[in-house]
Parts: sequence; C-alpha cells; structure tokens
Amino acid sequence: MRKIMIAGGNGFLGKLLQGHFQSRGDEIIVLTREEKSRRGSVTYVKWNGRDIGPWSEYLENCDVLINLAGRSVNCRYNDKNKNEIYASREESTRVLGEALKLIKNKRKVWLNSASATIYKSSYDRANDEASGIIGDGFSVDVCQRWEKAFFDSKVNGVRQVAMRTAMVVGRGGPFLELMTKIVRLRLGGRRGSGRQMVSWLHEADWIAGVEFLIAHEELEGAVNLAAPNPIPNNYLMQQLRRVCGVKLGLPAYTWMVHLGAVLMGTEPELPLKSRYVIPGRLLKAEYTFQFDQIDKAFDDLVP
Repeated sequence: MRKIMIAGGNGFLGKLLQGHFQSRGDEIIVLTREEKSRRGSVTYVKWNGRDIGPWSEYLENCDVLINLAGRSVNCRYNDKNKNEIYASREESTRVLGEALKLIKNKRKVWLNSASATIYKSSYDRANDEASGIIGDGFSVDVCQRWEKAFFDSKVNGVRQVAMRTAMVVGRGGPFLELMTKIVRLRLGGRRGSGRQMVSWLHEADWIAGVEFLIAHEELEGAVNLAAPNPIPNNYLMQQLRRVCGVKLGLPAYTWMVHLGAVLMGTEPELPLKSRYVIPGRLLKAEYTFQFDQIDKAFDDLVP
C-alpha cells in the first residue's frame, strides 16, 4: 500500500486518479479548498494553495506527490482571470516545494501538472520534448511560468516530472460532455478551418501514464502525456458524429467560434489552436498505449 497525496484532486483528472488508487488499496490524501470528511481510504485536508499549514504534516512518509492544482483556463482572458490563473499554479507549486523541504521523510517522486499547450501552434510538424518549439502568448506564458515554479522548487532526493498533458477524453469529462451535446444538436461540424491538429489522451492512458511515470525512475523533467496519433479537428468531429449516430454536422466558421467564445465566457484559442504534440519520451521508454487511435477511444467512451 502506498501513501499518495494529490493537490487539487477534486477535478476530473484528480477523481480519475482517486478511483484508480482506491481500487489498488492505496492511502490517499487530497488537498482541497473545501471542508470535507474522510471517505474510505481518501482523507480530505483543507489548504489554501498558498501557505504552509497543518496540511503539510500529511506529507510525511508519502510515496508520491501529485499536484493538479490550478484555476481553469476555460474563461475570458481578462486581467482578473489572468492573475488568478498565474497565481493558482505558481503559488500552489511553490508552497508544495517549501513543504517538501521541511519534512523528514521525503517521497520518491513529485508529479506536477503542466500542459501540452506550451508548444507553438503547428499544422505540419509534430512537437516532442526534444525538438518541440515553445510558442508564445498568454497560455504559453502560463505554462512556462508554471514549469519554472516547479523546477525552481528543486528538492534534493525527490524526482520531479512535469506532466505536459494533452486534452484528456473520458466519461463525464468536460470535453465529451460538451461536444456530444453539440453533435446531437446537429452542430458538430468542423471548428474553424478544421485543419488544426488536436492532441488527446484517453482517460485509461492518463491513469496508466501516471503510474508509468511513478514506476520509471529514469523519467524526470518534462514529459508529454498525449496519444501518439494527433488528428485534425475535422476528423475528430467526424468520429464524434459517427459514434453519436449523427450524419449532419453544421460547421462553426472562425468568426462563429470567436462570437461563441464571447457568449460562453471562454476564449477562441481553446478550439482553434493547432496542438500537434507527440509523446516522444513515453514511446522511447516503451510505454504501450491502450488507445492510440481516436476512433477506438470514442468507441470505448461514448454510449
């Protein structure tokens, strides 16, 4: 039985890990901003994501620390939201590093959330960890500052991995919930040009990928968590229509995406940026993907 701490573990990705670790019989500590009681093998501990507090005592004798804390980027990029996005990532990462340095029995590995969005928008060149080109703009700056805060918090004896995670598709996840509704309303055509590449990851490979990183001590630094076969947006939408049994899908032209983003309180970059990311280091380490093709992933996930 392992002792595992998850900061920000009540989101979609955190709950996937909670369920998996519980099934293994691990002891789980979830750092949360809300007051919650213990449930089975999960202990919920309150923290504010900024300051050392009683929560840090739970780090003693942990085997794994996983940090998923960070305000959602699914919002308008005004000054208030930008500042909250930066602070939620940088502050939580730094305070975890400070807490790690204070405890006596340090864990073996610290996995910190990061994002495949860090790479430049690309249509014809895949980005891996070795040769990928870092992009620019607000969302990329968030990724860079997040990773800097993480690697600046170097803790002797603790292996650190920044998980540059692509969009995770899973049952009950935000992507599938929204997009299957759109498809069934006959609005599931291409977004923008439809040429933009989409990097993705099945929920099963998110869980297995995290376990792989925990087990493989040679892996540290930045690692891309993404399926090895990114696809164009128009093919993604085609496969969603297929599994939903919907033939017609009206397109959302670029101007429509911009207008819709305003109405929905989000940013057009989220569906329009071309994220062409491949998992170079995982493949080199011989990780075997359970779902390497989007059609198989949707067949498994969409009823």
